[in-house]
Order: sequence, then C-alpha cells, then structure tokens
Amino acid sequence: MPLPVADQWFVRKSHDDDVTLITEPHVHPFLRCNIWHIQGRDADLLIDTGMGIADLTLAARDLFTKKLNVVLTHSHVDHSGGVHEFDNCFMHKEEMDLVTRIDSQLPLATQHWPEDILAMMKEDGAVDEYVITARPDTKFEPDAYQQLSAKKATVIGEGDVIDLGNRAFEVMHLPGHSPGSIGLWEVATKTLFSGDAIYDAQLLDELPGSDQSHYQATMRRLLELPASVVHGGHDESFGRSRLIEIATDYLNAFESA
Repeated sequence: MPLPVADQWFVRKSHDDDVTLITEPHVHPFLRCNIWHIQGRDADLLIDTGMGIADLTLAARDLFTKKLNVVLTHSHVDHSGGVHEFDNCFMHKEEMDLVTRIDSQLPLATQHWPEDILAMMKEDGAVDEYVITARPDTKFEPDAYQQLSAKKATVIGEGDVIDLGNRAFEVMHLPGHSPGSIGLWEVATKTLFSGDAIYDAQLLDELPGSDQSHYQATMRRLLELPASVVHGGHDESFGRSRLIEIATDYLNAFESA
C-alpha cells in the first residue's frame, strides 16, 4: 500500500519577527532537521535545507524574497538534501566534496540502512518501511529518491562572518559530530545556531567521520560560550543552563568510562 499524500510537507514556526523554523513533520524524528530562516535588512540567511524530498524554494517562496545566504552546518543528508535547489551554498572545506560530488546514497527504505543506525533511530521513534510517513505529492516515488549534488559550494571557516546588514553571524568550527560541523554565533543577541554540534536529544558521535576527541574539545569550547539561546539542528531550542547540562553530561560520560 503506497504512503499517503501529506496535506502539507513543510511546517513553520516563528520564533520572533525575524527567525522562522521550518521542519518536515513526515520525516522520522531522527532525520527531522531544523531548517532556520533569518530575515536581515539587506540579505537573509538559510541554515540547512532538509532532506530534499519536497521543493523548499516553492514552499517558502514568500520568505525567500531577497538575497539568500544558504549555509550548511554539515553534509549529512537531513541537513543538505535540498541544497541542489540553490545557486550556491556556504560550508566548511572538510565536507565540501560530500555535497558537490555525491557518490553514495541513503535510500528512504529502511531495509537498506545499517543496523547500528536503525538502532539509533529506534531511540527516537518507531522505524517502519520508510524513513518518511507520507509523500509530498502523488508523483513522488520513495524508492526513486536520490540526493542531488550542490550546484556550487563556497568555503567558509572559523571566524568568517555572514553579514545581513543589521545582523552578523560568526562561523565557529565545531567538529566531532562530523569533521566540518559548524555553528553560527551572533554576538549581539548571544544566539547560537549550532547545527548538530549540540542539540537537546541524543548526540551522535559514532557515525562515519565522527571523532569523540574533537567532540569533547567542542563541548569544552561551548561551555565557555556566553550563549543565551541555542537553536539546534534538531529538537527544541534551549538556553544557557541547558547548554551547560548537555555539554557537561557529554564530557562526564568519558570521565566515568
């Protein structure tokens, strides 16, 4: 029996007048990336692009009305799947090849996924035949899904700044989850868009390309960051006290091992 067709693929939630969260509720929670849109005076910022299952630029055409800086926090498909829709993206050099020359695919059918990844997924919710619970339209064939390469990617790294005119976001290299994981730090508002470097759910440090020693260094760095708000790559946003708890718990797990 085919998957049902979703009434709406992307869902939005406004965090304030300038920040909008876009999610894909029909994607398994393990892969349900937070796509962040920040409106600026002279340009806008889009952080991550979701799975690439449905047309993000069409769904958010009323948001994408000016120059758009598209930044990938890292190359995993749940964050970079929709990058082919855009003329350019910014990302760390450590993972650029993974989105400009895609040579491997993770199908939507869970029978093709490694057992260790499926075990992690089951911690976030039931695993069915596919990692999606619906289709975006009647023409979409889950078994034909393929991630497409970025049209162009531009390197950004530690200390670079994405300037929107009235808002500025500094790039922080936060490796561990993946080699080129980055966050975007806004000093003026003490806000961190952290990608998968830190979020309020199970942190993944045993994936291909993960490095636990680098992840520990990232956590120690985040403990020193005076962030008031953290918008992660998954799950709900949180404040400084929760940031300290998550980072401390991660580090303590290694000390007690």
